[in-house]
Amino acid sequence: MNIENLNFNSVESVPGYEARAAFTVNSASVFKEDVDIVPTIIDDSLSYIPWGGDNQMPFDILNLIEKDETLATCQCFNAEVCYGAGLRYDTCIASAAVKREVEDFTLDNDLASYFLGVSQDFKHFGFAVSVLILNEDGSRIVRLLRKEACYCRFTPADKHGRISKILYANWRKPISSRSDIEEIDLLDPASPWRDLQDKLAKSSPLGASSTKNSKCRKFAIVSRIPTVDSTYYPIPYYGALFRGKWYNIKQLIGIAKEAKLKNSAPIKYHIEVGAKYWESIFRAEGITDRRKQQERIVREKQQILDFLTGAENSGKAWFSTFYISPDGKEQHDVVINKIDDSKEGGDWETDIQEAINMICFTMRVHSNLVGSVPGKAQSNNSGSDKRELYTIAQALQKPYHDLLFTVHRIIIRFNDWRGVTVDVPFIQLTTLDEHQDAKQVKLPNSKPNETDNKQ
Repeated sequence: MNIENLNFNSVESVPGYEARAAFTVNSASVFKEDVDIVPTIIDDSLSYIPWGGDNQMPFDILNLIEKDETLATCQCFNAEVCYGAGLRYDTCIASAAVKREVEDFTLDNDLASYFLGVSQDFKHFGFAVSVLILNEDGSRIVRLLRKEACYCRFTPADKHGRISKILYANWRKPISSRSDIEEIDLLDPASPWRDLQDKLAKSSPLGASSTKNSKCRKFAIVSRIPTVDSTYYPIPYYGALFRGKWYNIKQLIGIAKEAKLKNSAPIKYHIEVGAKYWESIFRAEGITDRRKQQERIVREKQQILDFLTGAENSGKAWFSTFYISPDGKEQHDVVINKIDDSKEGGDWETDIQEAINMICFTMRVHSNLVGSVPGKAQSNNSGSDKRELYTIAQALQKPYHDLLFTVHRIIIRFNDWRGVTVDVPFIQLTTLDEHQDAKQVKLPNSKPNETDNKQ
């Protein structure tokens, strides 16, 4: 039987693997521009300040965040911690009529969606835009809306540094006409309550004594995190992450691990098959045609591979014959050797942990609170430590809550809801001896004329 020209040896792998080169964009250029930003003109009477040189900076930021699992998770966690137990209008000491008005307002406005949205804008971009809509006669604020910060642009400030309008549009695509833009009057961030009164009084024939006759019924309020570098669009604190090296390092580690796993074509089993094994199959099955012999070899290889793989084959045993050669060596028909590949792709393990810790540190999120550090050998904080970390994370949200409360204090004052206060209760994780998983903690309000809520 002539079997010299049959191909017994092969490596069963997916063809077409190629080496790859990684091209990355310098993330440090996302937040800072090397040139002065000049207003972009829409028409003779309308222009805006672009957000970044190409007006795409917020979308570039979101793209960088979405590319990193740890960064995206930290941003989500920070927004959820800022949300706390949710925005609440406390009507405990308000009259029955006021309670009904507040309930009607909260039913007409999805405060949960609004507050989680502005919390995300705060954590992503350092500012949030809320829109107040009055009823037809201007006597009540009836709607509260959030305008996504990434779709908001400021008009140029006047000589006194005041910005008059917010422009809301889909800036991902070119804006061709003024009709594509929603123009919203912006209240003075330094004095929004007084500015609201002045704007409502402008068209009143009786002057300031009649403050609710203005034709304009929609106003925007910007809640902005004060930064040391005063710009139209604040630069969030985590901008240091992109100006440093660790964001790019973490991205490159992921690319390198993927390339190694794809291009190394790891071999898990080495299967040695003696020539006599094939001869015995051909003889037993009466196969003499060379083409059919080759087809039978392929089928037998596939049967061996099927035997080695799959959960249903776990625990099975393979029997094969052998004989002793004249020199005393064992000669097997089939020998299956398993190759240790446990280290494949395990490089940079400590580097990825360090990069993740640096990202969590920059985002002010303890890695144990979001479970972002891989590996079973990582130290795990006790339950008491985690409770304290979560409490600290919520306590640090007070400055942001104070900034966001301005909008709601204006609503309460304008609608004359006496006895109503706004608050965001904390979620206090409890110990086992209290027989409950968590409880809400409402901090005492700083105003002396309001009741002190004790726990």
